[in-house]
Amino acid sequence: MNTQAELWAVTGELAEPARRPAQGFRAAELDRLFDDLGKGNAAQRRDAEDAIWAVWCDHPDPAAREQMAFGIAALAGGQLDQARALFDQLVDAYPDWAETWNKRATVLFLLHADAVSVADIRRTLELEPRHFGALGGLAQIALRNGDPDAATAALRALLRCNPRAAGVADLLETIDRDAPKTVH
Repeated sequence: MNTQAELWAVTGELAEPARRPAQGFRAAELDRLFDDLGKGNAAQRRDAEDAIWAVWCDHPDPAAREQMAFGIAALAGGQLDQARALFDQLVDAYPDWAETWNKRATVLFLLHADAVSVADIRRTLELEPRHFGALGGLAQIALRNGDPDAATAALRALLRCNPRAAGVADLLETIDRDAPKTVH
């Protein structure tokens, strides 16, 4: 799998504004929380963002929630092989749960398996097109692989989902200032 080809495929799909998923677990709550991301003060927006993460990590099956918690703990503890195994199992058992794909993409990113991570990000975005975490991860991979255009596309898509995401506007300015200027 080629990282650059995966980046081009995903960023090509980002030109369209993110649509909300038609249905899903706690969908109405997510819609309300996404509306809250563009409103209020910084603390209120941060609370909305935290609540979105909580919903993304939630699942109606208690066993799935428990395994997600174990996977997150393994990831936070730097036990990447264990975290990957747990997220692999979750992806297999719950292929329509966007956060399983996103968490595995995070592990793969930390393992420098960028092409596979981008493929998981792509699946995350198919399931939850507003997943600002996945878009931020995509931007990091693009930058690590020397593709400022893909990073810019990912960050602009992130801002469409989370208009006041901390640090993103500054990062876009830095990329624009530092990226080589080319004529195609």
